[in-house]
Amino acid sequence: MDNKLHKKPSLIQALLPVMLLIGMLSANVAIFSDNATYGPNQIALILAAALAGLVGMKLNYTWEQMEDGIVLSIKSALPAILILLLIGSLSGTWLLSGVVPSLIYYGLGILTPKIFLFATVIICAIASVAIGSSWTTIATIGIALLGIGTALGFDKPMIAGAIISGAYFGDKVSPMSDTTNLAPAMAGTDLFTHIRSMMYTTIPSIVITLIIFLVMGFQHSSVANPDNIEGIRQSILATFDVTPWLFLVPLAVLVLVLKKVPAIPALLIGTLLGALFALIFQPNLLHEVAGKDKSFWAASYAALSRSMFTEISIHTNNIQVNELLTSKGMSGMLNTIWLIMCAMIFGGIMESTGLLQRITQAVIGKVNSIGGLIASTSVSCIFFNTTASDQYLSIVVPGRMFADVYRKRGIRPEVLSRTLEDSGTVTSVLIPWNTCGAYQASVLSVATFAYLPYCFFNILSPIVTIIFGYLFVKADLPKSEIEEVPAAVD
Repeated sequence: MDNKLHKKPSLIQALLPVMLLIGMLSANVAIFSDNATYGPNQIALILAAALAGLVGMKLNYTWEQMEDGIVLSIKSALPAILILLLIGSLSGTWLLSGVVPSLIYYGLGILTPKIFLFATVIICAIASVAIGSSWTTIATIGIALLGIGTALGFDKPMIAGAIISGAYFGDKVSPMSDTTNLAPAMAGTDLFTHIRSMMYTTIPSIVITLIIFLVMGFQHSSVANPDNIEGIRQSILATFDVTPWLFLVPLAVLVLVLKKVPAIPALLIGTLLGALFALIFQPNLLHEVAGKDKSFWAASYAALSRSMFTEISIHTNNIQVNELLTSKGMSGMLNTIWLIMCAMIFGGIMESTGLLQRITQAVIGKVNSIGGLIASTSVSCIFFNTTASDQYLSIVVPGRMFADVYRKRGIRPEVLSRTLEDSGTVTSVLIPWNTCGAYQASVLSVATFAYLPYCFFNILSPIVTIIFGYLFVKADLPKSEIEEVPAAVD
């Protein structure tokens, strides 16, 4: 079998696993609702991967070749898995140390319901531009804003939509973001030309998003009156030693990221700093979590360990506050990791057998106009986010396949790189089984389909880039320059 030439898949063969996956995922949503990501979707991905494997064998691919594809796919997701585990432990120590409660306490004293959603988008956007990571922004500042917004009477999906909209805007335009560097590399242009090009579509998308959230804020009938808000603040104050000194912990993490320390060691340091500050500022809580019968050091070790690996809850005299003061630790991330692993199995087989490429080639062959080419690129990015379940593949594969087409048609490469980001980076978070969608749903404890309707920036970005492509983009690359534009980087 190893010596046989691989057959090229037909379009029907390539679509069969995707059709099975879409059908099962739709059934899971109808039958299991919000619980679809807690097992049913994982089974759907495995069964769709099995069908893709059968098609691959018919095309003369061996199991060993497909297994290599699975291993490479899972390997690409390992950093995300490690980050997820560390985010779980970080959220636990930041709760126990009083970092998150202090952020909520001071935030409730500053933010008002009318401007909260608008301010949330801006805060997350600024933070994400500064550190170049939507994941870190959401896992730190986002969690605190979720608590503040809940206390102000907003629904969690609405808050999550504002957090994600701001964080992904920042991630998309930050020179320090990995996707912002990856997209121009795939298209054959430079970083700052790419960022300037994105402004044509990104600014309208974020402006519309801010207007929507501002209107929603002024129309929102908050159930939290000033007395309730003050009651929440007093309950936090009675339970935790609230002090601005606790802000040194998230500030240290932000400084580390700005210094370009990799996310994994930066988050581990943030977790350990949270544990240290819990020892200093919340010694009584350590006994409460671990049990009064233990010595201080035994209780401290037990409480801090539990905050990192399992669920902890801090109880106050306020039920609303109790709902905010819960963390699931690393164990709370295991279902998301399970989902990511299954998604990577499906994506690995689909890519290693050439099925994903076959579908994209079918799309390219039917495109004539420039607007149609941009729309096809956008749809392909969303398709790869849905099937390969990884935002990097949604940039790399369409980038490789479309770069030569754009170059031959005289379209500047920054148009391609902009389209890759507008449609690949930002829509990844809208797919429940994508690494980004699974991660954010787990971190924010809000189902992907629940926050999706409020992620206005993420929804608008591909729409705006397609409209812009049809109305304003023309083949304006001089013929003398066409051959000078580098092809996509492998």
